[in-house]
Amino acid sequence: MSNNFSQNLRLLCSFYRSIAEVCRRMGVNRAQFNKYLSGNTQPSQYTLSKICHFFGVEPHEILMPAEQFEQIVRVRRTATTVESSRPYSMDIDLLMRESQGRADKYLGFYFEYHYSMTFPDHIIRSLLHIESDGEGYYFQRFERMRYPDREEWYKSRYKGMLLFLSERIFLIGYEALTRNEIAQTILYPTYKSRVSYLSGLKLGASASDRREPVCTKVLLESLGRNISIKNALKLCGVFGPDSDEINRSIRENIRASNTEGPQSFFATPL
Repeated sequence: MSNNFSQNLRLLCSFYRSIAEVCRRMGVNRAQFNKYLSGNTQPSQYTLSKICHFFGVEPHEILMPAEQFEQIVRVRRTATTVESSRPYSMDIDLLMRESQGRADKYLGFYFEYHYSMTFPDHIIRSLLHIESDGEGYYFQRFERMRYPDREEWYKSRYKGMLLFLSERIFLIGYEALTRNEIAQTILYPTYKSRVSYLSGLKLGASASDRREPVCTKVLLESLGRNISIKNALKLCGVFGPDSDEINRSIRENIRASNTEGPQSFFATPL
């Protein structure tokens, strides 16, 4: 592969705020990407195609002599930086900067508990991971469940950003497998030195045919920063409202009322 590749790749990255932003948007490993930038490692054909698709150039172009490639890129600069120039992108960057350093103690893994938005009388336990690239906070949520009287197993994976604004924690993300939902969680922070539990509200849409907007109470139980993800996922699933597998205090804290029946608030169409 041409020795010009790393130099041309550095030029493309210069149109973005940071290397971390490029890696995050492209979905590539930061350490591996740094090797491409330094010229120590060349990407596979698959990764090369992924890089070129992201930056809006052709594989043969990124291997051109640096001066020739720079002329091409300068002409296309508007196209290659369209993501950075979208409306409100600067506002989002500002909110991320205001959150910097304020949520470090919340990094790590959590069990997330809430009443199901599809089967309101059952509790969901999922796995949540909050992480940071040094410039922003991000999360992933993994759900593995089989609802009562159904043979199929359901898997969901949410990805999004975390913002810490005016003493509240906001998690805003989308369902990455189906891309049919954006969900938001608002949590109270804890003022203890050690994070044990976080509570708040969660807003999303049910997976039923009606797709009702739903709001439910949510509780996060801290697991620490180093866990066995495989073992944690085995404990995720759907549980009855009186299940002994869910701590009693957790069951009580996520209830919306003391009465029987749905524990979530469903919107009604007009």
